[in-house]
This record gives sequence, C-alpha cells and structure tokens, in this order.
Amino acid sequence: MTATLIDMRPAPLAAPAADRPSLIGLDRDGLAAALADAGVPERQVRMRVAQLWHWLYVRGASDFGAMTNVSRALRDALAARFTLARPEIAAEQVSADGTRKWLLRFPARGAGRPVEIETVYIPEEGRGTLCVSSQVGCTLTCSFCHTGTQKLVRNLTPEEIVAQVLVARDRLGDFPDAATPAGAIVPAEGRLVSNVVMMGMGEPLYNFDNVRQGLSVVADGEGLALSRRRITLSTSGVVPMIPKAGAEIGTMLAISLHAVRDDLRDELVPINRKWPIAELLDACRAYPGLSNAKRITFEYVMLKDVNDGLADARELVRLLKGIPAKINLIPFNPWPGSPYECSDWERIETFADVVNRAGYASPIRTPRGRDILAACGQLKSASERMRKADREAVAGA
Repeated sequence: MTATLIDMRPAPLAAPAADRPSLIGLDRDGLAAALADAGVPERQVRMRVAQLWHWLYVRGASDFGAMTNVSRALRDALAARFTLARPEIAAEQVSADGTRKWLLRFPARGAGRPVEIETVYIPEEGRGTLCVSSQVGCTLTCSFCHTGTQKLVRNLTPEEIVAQVLVARDRLGDFPDAATPAGAIVPAEGRLVSNVVMMGMGEPLYNFDNVRQGLSVVADGEGLALSRRRITLSTSGVVPMIPKAGAEIGTMLAISLHAVRDDLRDELVPINRKWPIAELLDACRAYPGLSNAKRITFEYVMLKDVNDGLADARELVRLLKGIPAKINLIPFNPWPGSPYECSDWERIETFADVVNRAGYASPIRTPRGRDILAACGQLKSASERMRKADREAVAGA
C-alpha cells in the first residue's frame, strides 16, 4: 500500500457563519445558557440539553434536521441561530501504514484569518489513537520539532479541539449507522477512536482553559465517553500548570523530556531555561493521583550522537527514581531542513536495555506516517502568523 492524498473537493461541509456560533465544544452549562438565550423555556432547558448532547456526541449529528425527537419548530429555530458544521477538511492523506492526517481549516474569528491545523489518526491492533492539536503553530521552538518552526498564530477554542475528534469519527465511520471507508486500516473490534493524545501542534498547557473544557466534553460519560485514562496530555514542561492540570483535567500526563542535562535540554527544549529538569521532575513527583496505575510517560526522542549514549540512559534512570513512569523512546522523524539524524537502531535498543533493567517499561515507538509527515514532531500547517492587533481582536471576540 502506498501513501494516498485524498482530494476533498468540491464539497467540504460549510463553515459556520460569523453570526451563527457553534454549539460544539460548549460544556453543559454553556449549552443550557445558549438554549435559554434562544428562547427555550426554563422548564425545558435541562431536557433539551440532554437531547442535544446525545445527538451531538453519541449520534454524531452535524445537522439539526437529524434530531428526530426534537420538534420541527425548535430544530428550525436552532438552525437559524446556531451551527453544528464541522471544519473544512482541506486535505486528507493516508500513509502506507494506514495512518491518516487531516489538514483542517477553521473559519476566521474576529479580525483574524482562516487558520489550518493538522490532526493525525494512528490505527493499531486493539486501539485507534487520535493526535489532537491545541494551538495553531507553537511558541516553544524545540530544535528537533517541525511544528516549532511555525510561529504561534492563536490558541484553538474548545469547539475546535472537540471538532477534531468529531471529524475523525465522521471520516472513519465511528458513529452509529456510519460506514468506515473501504480499505481503511482500523481496529478490528471496539471503537475506532479509542484514545486521544494532546500531542499535536502547540503546547496544551499554554491554552489551559480551552483544553480543559474541550477534554471535559471528550471525556463526558454520556457523550463521546472516552475515559480520562485513555486521554493523555503532553507538555514540554510548563511547571506551574502541571499540578493544576492534574487537579482540573485529570488525564494521563506525558512529559517531553528528551535530555538528561540542562545544558542540552536548554538547546533541544528551550522552555527548560525557565523551568529546568529538577523543577520539572519535582512537579511530576507531586502530580495528583500519581501511582503505578497512573504513571507519567516520559517522551525521549533518539538523536544520533546527541542524547543517545549509555551515560544518558543511566542518568535518565537516576533522574526518574521514585516516579511511577514509563519511557517512550521515539526514533527521530526527519523533516525538511532538520539538523538531526535518528540514532542507529542498535544504539536505541542498547539504550532501552539499560532503562528496562532498571525496572521501567521503555517501548520503542514504531514510526508511523513518516511518508506523509504525520509522525511525531513532523506536524505543521501553512497558516501565517497574525499581526498583533489581529491576535488581540481574536482574543477579545
């Protein structure tokens, strides 16, 4: 099987009109307030919220007309005021290994321009993982990451975070009565989108409130119903927000570590200059709910002759002592202009042996979607950076 680019033209779903806000991504209180503002009688609001929640997140409705247990008058009134439209799929690529990457285009907000982000679906035996973006671009400039070469445009809203999950489930046929595309590689049983990782474009903890609300919708047991143990939030190390994430979001945590010395991590992950390794690991040790059943994942990209020596492996084991953890070893995924090479496979296996002998699981992540630049660290869209005035207008919209 070879990589495929699917032409999504000529009929993408209509983008939301500027005067019709979306109901996608609102929490229950927000949805109740929207319905009350639309004239739904107070005594009916709770019932209507439950009905809409079911249609949006269990049935996957993208049109009010599909809501057959809602009166025609109310459906028409809601359609005139709100939208359920998905973002435009500007492109869909399918890797030889079955990985899918969507370039999603969101409409302009306030004085801003339309923006694009990438979302990736990774099918494996027994599960399907969706890699979700939290920002358009990124501020962190990690030297090994392609996304870091795209300057931050803006944060994604809760609607735009949840919409990535909805688009994936739409395209894969993961809603009731929906069909999976012929030839698609998906899990043989169960839900096709079974896991979500906030490891796409951006730093989730720099968009905390929107990520928290979006993930609360994804985890709601009466809707999309993904267990928080099947949702992983990855951070490069925004230390002050880590305890807050544990207390208020409560998902699994992943740390983009990638080095065991501050001088090297300063270069690879520049946020380390603000919060060095010792402070980061102290925050990890204090993560709410941390246990052997709720381990922190440490991500470690393997860079040839940079961070892959035996001394690095031994120091990694020493640093993580006392933290319930597993270490994901990630073969470096090249991208145009990248200054690094992937460690030799024998070196990666030797590194893994040191970590394993210390009692830590250290799976070597199989590179997926490299042929469509969908692998870890390769995501990037073509959205241009907004002018400062435009960003401030969007923030206030």
